[in-house]
Amino acid sequence: MAIKVLLVDDHTVVLRGLRFFLRMQRDIEVIGEALNGIDAIRMSETLKPDVVVMDLMLPQMNGIEATRHIRQHLPDTKVLVLTSYFDKDHVVPAIQAGANGYLMKDIMPDELVQAIVGVHQGQVQLHPGVTEQLMSHLACRPQPEDNEPNLESLTHREKEVLRLISLGKSNKEIAADIHITEKTVKTHVSNLLGKLGMSARTQAAIFAVKKGLAE
Repeated sequence: MAIKVLLVDDHTVVLRGLRFFLRMQRDIEVIGEALNGIDAIRMSETLKPDVVVMDLMLPQMNGIEATRHIRQHLPDTKVLVLTSYFDKDHVVPAIQAGANGYLMKDIMPDELVQAIVGVHQGQVQLHPGVTEQLMSHLACRPQPEDNEPNLESLTHREKEVLRLISLGKSNKEIAADIHITEKTVKTHVSNLLGKLGMSARTQAAIFAVKKGLAE
């Protein structure tokens, strides 16, 4: 079944280019286009896309606020940020809003397709510069100890799943690696996110890297 994709960008030329290329992909179906954050939310609620490719600089409502709303109200819909900005003032709020990936607009078309497929499968897709910004943010602004997510609250299996998430593995790949079902993986992911007080596996992946689980 094709991955249903909603495109969100306030530049019609960008939308036209994305639509033209993605519609040539057998496994992707472009089901709609939005020019602002409000329309992105409305169309997401109506069309139920699998992946929203989201610009950040949008009129009426920016992409960060739209991402937060979509991720809170449509948890099965993934949001892949595609923007020209990767400074911490954009990167950190987008990840905190629940974005499942953050890529730059200079990405190669084939890489964008791979990223869409990846986030749909549950993988974290981050531009290298974005990862550096996130790690710098964590290093410079550590959370107060009382509010630090407690890694020890996780079971051994949940820690194992978290480590594999930090390596960019999908639920299917995690299931194969540790010989459990995808449904069980989803349960572990849901439980560990709840224990860590996080809303997206992107946040969990960055936390795991910070704690050295990805080594």
